[in-house]
Amino acid sequence: MMSREEILAYAAETYGAQPEYPWEKHPTYGVLRHRHNRKWFAVVMEVPRCKLHLEGEGTVDVLNLKCEPLMIGPLRHEPGVLPAYHMNKEHWITILLDSPFPPETIRSLLDLSFDLTR
Repeated sequence: MMSREEILAYAAETYGAQPEYPWEKHPTYGVLRHRHNRKWFAVVMEVPRCKLHLEGEGTVDVLNLKCEPLMIGPLRHEPGVLPAYHMNKEHWITILLDSPFPPETIRSLLDLSFDLTR
């Protein structure tokens, strides 16, 4: 597991990126952007479990990342990886932050998303 705070700290330390919270209606949805081109490379959100077709009540923190299309199929077989929530499902994935998905893999995918959106 990797927490929202750990992801934001990694992004700040590695890329100098601070989250922006552009939606008044969704104050917990944080966007990480490149400084030079303003493109998003990650989105951290607190989403109702029912919107992701997950069992249980309440919300879950998720991370949306851009990914190579050829990697998306195999990644989707990993526990905690879903089709992208509110993003292009051919190029983005959603990772459940309360899942057993390894933190080192999340960091690698965050690096890839940063490179793909450069």
